[in-house]
Amino acid sequence: MTDFDRLVSSRKQWIDDVLIPWCQKAPVKQLMRAEREWMDIAGKVAPEMTLWLWAWSRFPALISEGLSGLDETYQVRVTLRDGTQHVGYPDARQSERGRLYLAGSDGDSGPMSVDDIQSVEQVTA
Repeated sequence: MTDFDRLVSSRKQWIDDVLIPWCQKAPVKQLMRAEREWMDIAGKVAPEMTLWLWAWSRFPALISEGLSGLDETYQVRVTLRDGTQHVGYPDARQSERGRLYLAGSDGDSGPMSVDDIQSVEQVTA
């Protein structure tokens, strides 16, 4: 194994073991700060494809493997920390920088901050 191979492996391990778990737990204020310095932290990658996607992955119902944004396929029930609930389809275009919007049959809901969301679950028919 070359030094470069070890460097690549170490970087991938740091992303998997440190950076992604941090994104999954950090409050929006810290995520916004990280976004300003994302090039220095993560390299030349778009924060919406990494930082914010990883932040939303704390709620697995919003993310599907292989998609580079929120999964709009499934209707979800979002429960906020104050107990209120909203049901609808995630709106990936409108949801940005830690604010979730849902499109529903009863109208749209949002913005809901990632900090205020307690849980997200897929709604099954």
